[in-house]
Amino acid sequence: MPNAFPLSDLPGLATLLFSGLLAGEEVVIRYGVRDAIRVLEPAPQIRLRQALIRRLRILVPAIFFLALVSAAASFLLSAAAAEKSWRLAGLFALLVFITITLAGTVPINKAALSWKPDAPPDDWRMQIARWERLDTARAWAAVSAFVLFLASSVWW
Repeated sequence: MPNAFPLSDLPGLATLLFSGLLAGEEVVIRYGVRDAIRVLEPAPQIRLRQALIRRLRILVPAIFFLALVSAAASFLLSAAAAEKSWRLAGLFALLVFITITLAGTVPINKAALSWKPDAPPDDWRMQIARWERLDTARAWAAVSAFVLFLASSVWW
């Protein structure tokens, strides 16, 4: 069976699991939750955003960390050059994801947690629009990482 997933590559399997969870979570936030939130009036919208930030600021970093550690291990344990190349590209996509997160969405999330829902800052919509642009890039970085890791398990 030439295309069977080798049990010796458990880090690769873990990478697929955690990068897939990360990509799935990001796609759901970007294409499911985000547009639904926008239809709310400002005060409930801000309350919901704050609740999501409080919950996801634990879950998403945990999934990301597991994806990154397993991806690094699978890269280091890779023997085939093609496999290593795909996994290195996947690691780069994860680095793009975390760079956008730390430099872009995290500062906006921190600010949003301090907003008063009944009296938001004048530029709150502009901040949300910036967050949404960054989130789109972040979602596609996560999806790209998953696709690259998937490719590494199929084409080596």
